[in-house]
Amino acid sequence: MGRVIRVIGIGADGWSGLADGAREHLRAAEVLLGGDRHLDLVPPVEGQVRRAWPRPLSDLPTLLQEYDGQRIVALASGDPYRSGIATTLGALGIAVEAHPAVSSVSLARARMRWSAESSEVVTLVGRDVDTLRRELAPGRRLLVLSSDETTPSIVAKLLREEGLTASRMTVLGDLGSAEETRIDGTADDTWTDGLPRLHVLALDLDGRASDTTSWAPGLPDDAYEHDGQLTKRDLRASALSRLAPRPHALLWDIGAGAGSVAIEWLRAHPLTEAVAVESNVERGERIVRNAARLGAPRLQVVTGRAPEALVGLPTPEAVFVGGGASEHVLALALDALAPGGRLVAHGVTLETEQLLASSYHRHGGELTRISVEHAAPLGGRTGLEPLRTVTQWTFQKEAR
Repeated sequence: MGRVIRVIGIGADGWSGLADGAREHLRAAEVLLGGDRHLDLVPPVEGQVRRAWPRPLSDLPTLLQEYDGQRIVALASGDPYRSGIATTLGALGIAVEAHPAVSSVSLARARMRWSAESSEVVTLVGRDVDTLRRELAPGRRLLVLSSDETTPSIVAKLLREEGLTASRMTVLGDLGSAEETRIDGTADDTWTDGLPRLHVLALDLDGRASDTTSWAPGLPDDAYEHDGQLTKRDLRASALSRLAPRPHALLWDIGAGAGSVAIEWLRAHPLTEAVAVESNVERGERIVRNAARLGAPRLQVVTGRAPEALVGLPTPEAVFVGGGASEHVLALALDALAPGGRLVAHGVTLETEQLLASSYHRHGGELTRISVEHAAPLGGRTGLEPLRTVTQWTFQKEAR
């Protein structure tokens, strides 16, 4: 939009905590934007227009256009780039000059005496609480940016579900202000009364480790709700190692079944993206439940049959075809794949095996036959019981 907006980070201590330069910018602003709480922290300036953020925030471009050509300054909590308005403005193509204050995260670490190296930050602002599940493991320390005063109760319930009942919880309210508070307890306590709306939730996790705390590919099969249409653990690990999850990369999981490949792709890194395509409505609903329970609620589920369901989807950096491979589906996936992207396809029938073999001869890549056997009772003893042999074709598209 060809403008620069200054964003001033302000703490709960308000005007008194601002540097002289930040105060001058605020006094010189013709238009001051911010949340009602932030605007109340700044003394009145004669002739200055003050506007609260629009609801919904998607109306922000209209508000900014209303004051086009005027000096606009915006207020944010602490660090404007930590789940803040500076990121939103940047996404609109607006140049931002940020002046951060001491963030609530820095203050929380100081109050808890936790180093940055020994603790992680997770935001639940505008996000599904199930996002937190990926981060849970005994011994971890998490600083949770809460949505409001209801967050501690919701998080405590989640911790109990995950067997982390002994975890210590600390609500650090109104950090940096004269009204700063601290409430300590455990996940087994009741977290409903007298909690501050503005707070950081510190979690010192304690309890039993579950099989789903690992970020490595190949979670146990019983971690998933399924009807038998599931890419089994060993095959899933093999496929994901070849798909190579990385930040900002998008996966198409075609014929997703229980959604296991897409879910573990998302668990590999918080900035991965995935679309699970499944023709069966009941399985699609099951995928949603699996994704929530395993900390990947951002998974997009498309109910429909390939290739029709693939039309209009964003360009993928990786494609997994776990079921329903056909020449048409493979051709469409290869064409859609971003330069340098990877495709992995599995086949268990002779027909699909022939298709993958011909694709290998036509395009190259890697063709692997995977046979897995598991120990099982056999006549009072133990024998190795084979699973269906799977043919796996891996292909990497040439980078431009």
